[in-house]
Amino acid sequence: MPALPDLSTVDSSTRVTGLRSQYGDLLGVPAHGLRLDWRLVATDAGASVRQVGYQLADAPAGASLRECEPVADGSSIGVQAGDLAPGERRDVAVRVATEAGWTPWSDTLTLEAGLAGADLTARVIGIPSPIEGPVQLLRREFALDGAPVRARLRLSALGLVDAWVNGVKVSSILTPGWTSYQRRVLVDTIDVTDVVRPGANVIVLAVGDGWYRGRFGFANRTEIYGDRSGALAQLETEDGIVVATDETWRGGFGAVRGASLYDGTTVDLRETPEGLHSPGFDDSTWIAASVVPADLTVFEPRVAPPVRVVAELPMEATARSGATRLDGGQNITGWVRATVRGKAGDTVTVRHAEILDPKSGDLFTAALRTAKAIDRYVLDRDGEHVLEPVFTFHGFRYADVEGADVVSASAIAVSSDLPVRSSFRSSHEALNRFHSNVLWSQRDNFVSLPTDCPQRDERLGWTGDAQAFAPTASTLMDAETFWISWLRDLEIDQTDDGGVASVVPNIIGPGDMHMGGREETGMGLAGWADAATIVPLAVYDAYGSDEVLVRQLSSMRRWVQTLRRRAGEGVVMPTLPFQYGDWLDPDAPGDRPWQAKVSSDYVANAFYAQSARLLARAERIVGDPEHALEMDELADRVAAGTWEAWGEEAVTTQTGAAIALEFRIAPEARRDEIAASLAVDVRRTGGRISTGFLGTPLVLFALSHAGYLDEAYRMLLRRDAPSWLYQVDRGATTVWERWDAILPDGSIHSGAMDTKEGDSMLSFNHYAYGAMIDWVYRTVAGLEPAEPGYRTVRIAPRPAVGLDRADASIQTRLGTLSISWTATAEAFDAEVEIPFGSRGLLDLPITDESTVEVDGGGAAHELGAGRHRIRVTKPSLARP
Repeated sequence: MPALPDLSTVDSSTRVTGLRSQYGDLLGVPAHGLRLDWRLVATDAGASVRQVGYQLADAPAGASLRECEPVADGSSIGVQAGDLAPGERRDVAVRVATEAGWTPWSDTLTLEAGLAGADLTARVIGIPSPIEGPVQLLRREFALDGAPVRARLRLSALGLVDAWVNGVKVSSILTPGWTSYQRRVLVDTIDVTDVVRPGANVIVLAVGDGWYRGRFGFANRTEIYGDRSGALAQLETEDGIVVATDETWRGGFGAVRGASLYDGTTVDLRETPEGLHSPGFDDSTWIAASVVPADLTVFEPRVAPPVRVVAELPMEATARSGATRLDGGQNITGWVRATVRGKAGDTVTVRHAEILDPKSGDLFTAALRTAKAIDRYVLDRDGEHVLEPVFTFHGFRYADVEGADVVSASAIAVSSDLPVRSSFRSSHEALNRFHSNVLWSQRDNFVSLPTDCPQRDERLGWTGDAQAFAPTASTLMDAETFWISWLRDLEIDQTDDGGVASVVPNIIGPGDMHMGGREETGMGLAGWADAATIVPLAVYDAYGSDEVLVRQLSSMRRWVQTLRRRAGEGVVMPTLPFQYGDWLDPDAPGDRPWQAKVSSDYVANAFYAQSARLLARAERIVGDPEHALEMDELADRVAAGTWEAWGEEAVTTQTGAAIALEFRIAPEARRDEIAASLAVDVRRTGGRISTGFLGTPLVLFALSHAGYLDEAYRMLLRRDAPSWLYQVDRGATTVWERWDAILPDGSIHSGAMDTKEGDSMLSFNHYAYGAMIDWVYRTVAGLEPAEPGYRTVRIAPRPAVGLDRADASIQTRLGTLSISWTATAEAFDAEVEIPFGSRGLLDLPITDESTVEVDGGGAAHELGAGRHRIRVTKPSLARP
């Protein structure tokens, strides 16, 4: 790194923009471990211009900034910025040194710390209520002498809470979200400056059971975390605490007579308390709230965006046998907001489903299992009403409304409010639609945590689905803190010996799960538990900050140590009890999706080797270099032992071959042969995919990395079942759980499972098979992070016959990375944008006859920041 320029030297052609903390625009962030990112914009953004240092300045909010010591460092991602005191507000700014001098100071960023439980005066309060019965209403009036300069509401719950201040709803959806409640409950900080007022004020809290006490999980248990729900709230101004939940609050019930995440909401509008949000409300029939016993040390500030409305889609209405059929045109997670016209006392029922029965045209609800997914309303007067539920969500595209005339309706889509960071469009419309389907499945299943599905009586944070999808999810959305939050719970739920649960938060209890006639604990299963190592590295590669590795290193070590203990005195783990294996291999028995073609023992040990390799990498970055060498050696030994025991048979399957190549299980001398055999299988079957959850993220990479691009495209663009685009041709708007959820004859898969309960398993909104979209960005578009955070980018587009145009962009931490290309047999033309602080390594689709022109000149191997034009004559085109 060059020496820092003198502080008096100015680089007027470069400026700092986009200064942010890792928490984005979140208010009330954790006080410890703050990190900063920024971007640079330069009028001369060539390869020779680069950051060589930075200088921070900070001060209490509103005070004059104090300059810190300059730092000789080229990093602008995840820069450590120290700690705050609880509730502190601090202003920060940064300027950067380039080889030309120092930039002007950035705009000031104000950081505000939240409060943990130990810093709160409030206590969790509630009133007695039946499980999933009438929603508690908690209320308190308070007075302010004048308009505050600043007012904050700290809000949380054991359960779910909505908050109103002076009749204005100020909380997000499903607050505080689902975490491993036994050790971690989130506290939101909400700016209520504009809704409080001088004189009398009213705060009202509605409390539902949600994940905390309500019915949840396929075992249909209640009171998983506790037997009482309650809310915690504390409203503060610059002068101190104004009001906090305690026994002086009063509680009663209102219009919401029942609220269940699975079953829906029942609302009797005739029971709406008149004047609830106004001073002087008559609460004489209410009772005093009581303190709900709670360990306040588990309460901590939120780290990831809350759940909010992310889209409102108009629903088309048609009359159908006594009901109004609504179609939102898109499978979503959320609910129906309906404007209806009826009479006082009428009961309005809204039923939801993902698809329609192909024979009867009725809502297909069998896939919901025991989840009712029904919202009911009793009208309080004649005329029009706007109806929507609370403390629930449904996975649906269609809804039937009975009991009133529908004036209009919208499908309200909710999700953790993560910014979409990428875009993709090509000349292949079906591929574009599938890209959209994957994005929607991510939205629909990123509701507080990464779930498997949003509609049936499950909706759990399955670790196998998460690890398979993590690279794609991190390409599509800015999900860094979302993953960090979930990984915290993964570590909390690890067993004493390091075992990782199949679902996080882990609510699988003894006797909850049976596969093939045996009881399973769901702990430490290959490809699921390995989320402990796979997800952190995927997040690091996507965003570039080592924070996730620092946080998760201990968890990663404990998981790999668990695998070592299982191997005992040997190198590989012996034959194991039940494994999920390559779950939902399309050739497995429909009711036994764990019986894949490839050996589950091979899969388990291959993932053991991969987890050791990933731990070694993390150790080199943030841990112990000597331990890294030990883990590399362990990985090599396990890979060799896995190959010797199971390799020859395993590589006769697509998943086995893909794992052997991508996890470096096969000996170097055998790799070409294995790849060639895999390519032959793909050609022979016309691109038929035969991988399950664990093989699907790897198979396209295995083919293209070995040079078999034709075969990779043949698999990608296949239209017959099983394939990705078959779903599109069947009208899918999200990704299916089963390759054949709708059969070629138009009938619906039974979803039957060989379990003690005989459950079905059929979702039309599962993101796992969408994991190939990361390959699309890296290979079709040609944008691949060669260094974490796209500090170095491999520009390697691979056009194909039948796919001759693509446009893609990714909002990296450094700025916009994009490409737009077209291709014919005669020429490949591309325009590429590289952000300041990054460099592009060209790997173009050339042949022996090609000529290359970059920015009007000769060929180049590396690009600096800025916009570049590229032309390749006689390009190489994949031929599916």
